[in-house]
Amino acid sequence: MKRWASVLMLVFSLFAVAAVSAGEVPYDKAALDKAVSEGKPAIVYFHATWCPNCKLQVPLVEQLLSEPRFKNVTLFLADYDKEVDLKKALGVTVQSTFVVYKGGQIVARSTAQTHKEDIAATFSKAL
Repeated sequence: MKRWASVLMLVFSLFAVAAVSAGEVPYDKAALDKAVSEGKPAIVYFHATWCPNCKLQVPLVEQLLSEPRFKNVTLFLADYDKEVDLKKALGVTVQSTFVVYKGGQIVARSTAQTHKEDIAATFSKAL
């Protein structure tokens, strides 16, 4: 049983690393580190299921990620309540926060944006 769990975890890890090409993926430290070290456009989105702003952001984020201009951007969905170390490392203190990477550096961050145009402007900084 433990062996199957290990195999499934390995498969999931490989899938997560492969998925870094673009789109929305669950936060995975190794995958984010790889994307950042390769200078790929990436966004960490600190999300909470109980957050009213997050509930407004989700459909807007999905719409934006489906647009051709954002096809190479990977959005890492980080659970605000569980990713304590990541929050501390990035200095995030509020859910509904986007941390934007371009060329291996943090270039922008925003919190509580609920208008598509504002979120698009933030995401564009990754390009």
